[in-house]
Amino acid sequence: MEFNQLNKLLHTLETLTTTLPTRDQIDEKYKWNLKDVYESDELWEKDFQWTSNNLIRYSEFRGKLADSASSLLGCLKLDEEIGIKLERLALYAMLAKDSDMRISKYHAMDDKIKNLYARALSESSFIKPEILSIDENILKIWLEENSELKVYEHYIDDILREKPHTLDSNTESILALSTEIAHVPYNTYSIFTNAEMKFPYVKDENGNEIQMSHGRYYAAMYSKDRAFRESAFKAYLTPYKEYVNSLNSLFTGNLKSNIFYAKVRKYKSAREAALSKNNIPLSVYDNLVDAVNENFAPMYRWAKLKKELLGVDKLHPYDIYVTLFDQKYEKKYSYDEAVNIVLNSLEIMGDDYINSLNKAFSERWIDVYETAGKRSGAYSSGTTYGVHPYVMLNWTNLLNDVFTLAHEMGHNMHSYYTGQSQPFHYANYSIFLAEVASTFNESLLLEYLIKNSNSKEEKLHLLERYLNNITSTFYRQVMFAEFEQTVYEKTEAGESLTPEQLCNLYSSLFQKYWGPEMHVDEEESFTWARVPHFYYNFYVFQYATGMAASETLAHKVKTEGEVAVVRYIEFLKAGNSDYPINVLKKAGVDMNSPEPVLSVTRKMNSILDELESLL
Repeated sequence: MEFNQLNKLLHTLETLTTTLPTRDQIDEKYKWNLKDVYESDELWEKDFQWTSNNLIRYSEFRGKLADSASSLLGCLKLDEEIGIKLERLALYAMLAKDSDMRISKYHAMDDKIKNLYARALSESSFIKPEILSIDENILKIWLEENSELKVYEHYIDDILREKPHTLDSNTESILALSTEIAHVPYNTYSIFTNAEMKFPYVKDENGNEIQMSHGRYYAAMYSKDRAFRESAFKAYLTPYKEYVNSLNSLFTGNLKSNIFYAKVRKYKSAREAALSKNNIPLSVYDNLVDAVNENFAPMYRWAKLKKELLGVDKLHPYDIYVTLFDQKYEKKYSYDEAVNIVLNSLEIMGDDYINSLNKAFSERWIDVYETAGKRSGAYSSGTTYGVHPYVMLNWTNLLNDVFTLAHEMGHNMHSYYTGQSQPFHYANYSIFLAEVASTFNESLLLEYLIKNSNSKEEKLHLLERYLNNITSTFYRQVMFAEFEQTVYEKTEAGESLTPEQLCNLYSSLFQKYWGPEMHVDEEESFTWARVPHFYYNFYVFQYATGMAASETLAHKVKTEGEVAVVRYIEFLKAGNSDYPINVLKKAGVDMNSPEPVLSVTRKMNSILDELESLL
C-alpha cells in the first residue's frame, strides 16, 4: 500500500472512531445519575474498606449457629448487612465501567469488588451447612418464637429442601474444587467457536467476496437475496460439519459432567438437579414439551404461508427470518417519541405502574445514547437493595430500539417493585421469572403499534414481527428443550451419542416443529453443535415458559381489567419471597397446565388471521 493511501485509510479510521460523541456532549437528562448509588468515588472506597474490614466478623458466628436463635439471627443480619454493601459497591463499579470502558480506574474497581465478593463467599460458606445441621424441630420452634427470625422462614425452608442433596463438608469441598474442571468443555467450545474457527468466503448480494462470521450469518439470514442466504447458510455451518467429532466430544463431555454432579448429589437425573435450584417440578418441563407437541398447527400454518408468499416450492431453514414484505418505509423513532409510545402502550397497567415508569424516565435511571467508549448492547441492572435499578441503551432510532426500551423497562419495573417490597434476602427473582415482565411489556407494545399503525404495510411488518417472536422465543426454544432432554436421557441410559445420532435427532425435531412445508437441508442437522445454550444445563425452556406466562398475563389484564393488573403488580413485588411456580400461580398462571401454551398458540392463530385478512 502506498504512503498516501495508508494516510487516507488512517484518517478514515480516525474519523470513524471519533464520530461518536463523548459523554460530556450528551444532555444530562439522557445519562444515568450514579450519584443515587454513591456521591463520589471516595465514598465508594470508604464503603469498600468498611466491607473488607468487617468480613472478619463472620468468625464470631462460625460453629455457633446451632447455639441459639439469637446467634442464628445475628449471623443472618450480618450476612445481610455485608450483602447490601457488596451489591451497592458492585452496581456502582459496573455502571461506571460500562459508561466509558476506556477508563482503567473503573475496571480496577470492578475487579476489586469481584475479589471482595469471592472473599465474602468464602468467609460465609459455613452458614448453610450449619443451618442444615440444626434439628428441624428446633428450627421450627425458633421461627415461631422469634418474630425477627420468622422473616427468614422461606429462606431457611429453601435451604432445608436441598438437605437430601447436600453432602458432608469434605465432599462438598472436593466438588467445589472440581467446578473449574467441569467448565472446561464450555470454555473450550467458546474459545474454539468464537476465536479459532475459520469460516469460508462467500459472495454477498453485490458480488463482493466476504468471509462468513457469526454476525454476518445473522445479517445474511435477513437478506432478500435467496441465493446469498443459501450460500451464507451453507458456508456458516461448514466448519461445524468439518469439526463435528471434536464438537461432539465437548458436547458429550458437558453432558457427562452435569450427570456426574447430579448422581453425586443423589438426584434421579441431571434435569431434576437443574430444575431443583428453583424448585421447578419436572412436570412443568414435561407439560411444556407435551402441550407444544399437540399444538404444531399454527407453526405449520405459518410455514405454509411463508412458502406461498416467498413463491418457493419448498421452505428451507435459510428462509425462516427473511421479511416477506417490502422494506422501503423504514420508520425512525427518537428516544423521546419512543418513551411516549411505551407509556401509551402500557396505559392499561394503571397509575401506579405508569407513575413508576415516569419516575425512571425523569430521574435519570436510563443511559440512552451511544458514546465513545460506552459498552455496547442493552441491559437492566437488576435489583440492588436500597437503590433503584438502572437501564443501559445504545439508541439508534430504529423500531428495535423501541422494543428494547419496553423490554428493559419491564425488567426495570420488576426489579423496582421487588426492591421496594421485599427485605434484602428476598429482593431478587429467579431466571424462571426474569423474562416474564420483559416480554409482557413487548406484547402490549406490539399490540399497541399494530392497532395504531398508519398503513397496511406497517401493520404487515408488525404482524410478521409478532409471528417471528413466537417462532424464535417459543417454538424454537421448546424444540431445543426437547433435544436437550432427549440427549441427557440417552446418555444417562448408557448410550454413547455419535455425531450422526445427534444430527439425526436434531434434524428430525426441526422437521417435526416446522412441518411438511419445510425441507431440512443437511447443514441444518449440525445446528446442535453451534448452540451455546446447550452448555447451560436445562436453561432454554425458561424462554418459552416466560413467554407463555407473559402472554397469559397480558390476556388477563386485557380481559379482566383492574383485578388482573393488581395481581400482576403483586407478581412484580414478590421477588424470591416464594418459589417461582407459586409466584406465577398467585398471578393467575398455572405452569403445570397446558393453558399458558394454548395462550401462545391462540395468539399466533389470531395474528395469522389478521395478517391473511390484509393480503
